[in-house]
Amino acid sequence: MKPIQFFLSLLQLLSVVQVYSQTRPMTLMECVLMAVEKNISVKQSELSLDDAELNKKDAKGNFYPSVNAQANHTWNIGLNQDITRGILENRTTQYTSFGANLNLDIFKGLRNLNQLQRANLNILASEYQLEDMKDDVRLMVANAYLQILFNIEILEVQMTQRDITQKDAERTQSMIGAGTKVKYDLLEIEATMATQEQSIIQAENNLRLSKINLAQMLLITDYDNFDVVTMDIEAPFGQILFQKPKDIFEKALTNRNDIKLSMTNIAIAEKDIALAKGALQPTITAFYGYNTRVSYADRITGNEVFNDVPIGFVSSSKETVLRTVEGNKLIGPVSFGEQFDTNAGHNMGLRLSIPIFNGNAVQNSLQRSKVNFLRSQNQLEQEKLTLENTINQAYNNAEGAYKFYEAAQKTEFVRKKAYEDAVNRFEAGVMNTFDFNQIKQRYEAAASDTVRAKFDYIFKLKVLEFYFGITITL
Repeated sequence: MKPIQFFLSLLQLLSVVQVYSQTRPMTLMECVLMAVEKNISVKQSELSLDDAELNKKDAKGNFYPSVNAQANHTWNIGLNQDITRGILENRTTQYTSFGANLNLDIFKGLRNLNQLQRANLNILASEYQLEDMKDDVRLMVANAYLQILFNIEILEVQMTQRDITQKDAERTQSMIGAGTKVKYDLLEIEATMATQEQSIIQAENNLRLSKINLAQMLLITDYDNFDVVTMDIEAPFGQILFQKPKDIFEKALTNRNDIKLSMTNIAIAEKDIALAKGALQPTITAFYGYNTRVSYADRITGNEVFNDVPIGFVSSSKETVLRTVEGNKLIGPVSFGEQFDTNAGHNMGLRLSIPIFNGNAVQNSLQRSKVNFLRSQNQLEQEKLTLENTINQAYNNAEGAYKFYEAAQKTEFVRKKAYEDAVNRFEAGVMNTFDFNQIKQRYEAAASDTVRAKFDYIFKLKVLEFYFGITITL
């Protein structure tokens, strides 16, 4: 096979695999996993967790000494003092200096320890926030998935009713041929069938929109090839309804991430108070410094040539007094390494800092931390009240939805029996078309109401199980 043919065949194979992967229906669990992976809010929460991890590294770094080094190279032009020799000269000189210093906190009011503990709590809070966001996404996806299945069943109901009406039309046509019905009866049924066709189109649109809605949650843009696994969902009586709302609330307090987040925020506020109190205590810091310098100026030294230089005379004899003086010459600077060692200096010690008055900034920070602690406590109590009200409402909704579903099933059963009886009476000619259509429409409405009530009950039951800590499954 030629290389170009092999390449084209490979592209065709990859396109087939891609289309297959796109058109394969997705299960609820696959949708949930994809949504959690791609959801923007979840990604933002993951970034917040990463930021919390970095804050922990910063808190750990407070226990390490800080070490810094510096170097300078300076040119002095004009009358300046050579910092190495201490001589004033009108010339251009240059020198290099090096230094390093180390600082280590020995005692800082336990602020470093409290900061590390606060960072650990902040990581825990970020994890709870992330899981809470994932829970919201899971519930949202489950609702969208159920909406698709609901629209599928509604469409099936509409198509089934259309098929029944088609058989009614065929039956009526036969009865017209036999002379027991008139053409007007057929027109009434055909009008009903036309209305049902409109309902089917509306149901198809609703199904398409619900699939697009779920696809957008999953950040899928190929709407035409997106589909979900179709399944027959039963609506059994949920065992969760045997629990009391108070018991569900108590269980939710132990597993709800938003409650855990609020409790962690209280612990963080307590650490903030400890940090603010630490700023009122003295701090002790150990320090060490090292410095050295190197000059690049030429030096003056003897040239081993000696001359007698008059320095005065004897007053009585007028004899000149001479002194032997060695001549000078310029030589280069001392070597870099020698100066580096010779000019080195060290300093070390302990530094005590006692806060006395800082414009009430420390005291205000402490009061602000206490206010935030009370605010966090109030937030937790509000979260508990909201959760209890939500669970009570969810319990009542689920219980009411189940009763409504049971009533809808009974209504559909009775309407179906009435419709079957109406078919016999219509075929026998003892019922007119108008009354027959009225009974048939009530049966159709009852069938649609049953489907709607079933899915409404299933979703409300899943919400209640969700608060109890049961994983959402179908």
